[in-house]
Amino acid sequence: MKEEILIAGFGGQGVLSMGKILAYAGLMDNLEVTWMPSYGPEQRGGTANVTVILSDTAISSPVLDTFDTVVALNQQSLDKFENKVKPGGTLIYDPSGIHHLPTRTDITVVPVDAMQASIELKNSKTYNMILLGALLKLRPIVGTDAVLRGLKKTLPERHHHLLPLNEQALLKGMSLV
Repeated sequence: MKEEILIAGFGGQGVLSMGKILAYAGLMDNLEVTWMPSYGPEQRGGTANVTVILSDTAISSPVLDTFDTVVALNQQSLDKFENKVKPGGTLIYDPSGIHHLPTRTDITVVPVDAMQASIELKNSKTYNMILLGALLKLRPIVGTDAVLRGLKKTLPERHHHLLPLNEQALLKGMSLV
């Protein structure tokens, strides 16, 4: 098993955090893992993406041209990375703010209205966990228990009271697909 994933959006959407949580979850499930972030100098509002590879065998390189799964959180990322999904792969996107829909027919395209779901949960910071839940429902590469352990590892202890909300967001994302 090997899954090559790209998550892309703009700073503040939790792109890098989502990738880091997924990488930690892979470690918790005893997988080989690479996590390679890429972002502009802006902390919030600039473009950001992260490549995560999870595998049960050694990973030869973290540098990829195509991906099994792409999660695109804004129009710019969708435009840039739709053609980077391998044929037969999966493209997940949030339709909020998307004006030009994906056009590929050789991949599985899944809209996930994570923005609306985060509003329903009354916390916009659950946005990335909702999308992570959708990703894991479609591509069950790590278990939800590993994700929750990975989240606990990445969240500062002062925010551990938010773990139940994040678990709820993860399950909400799974229910959307």
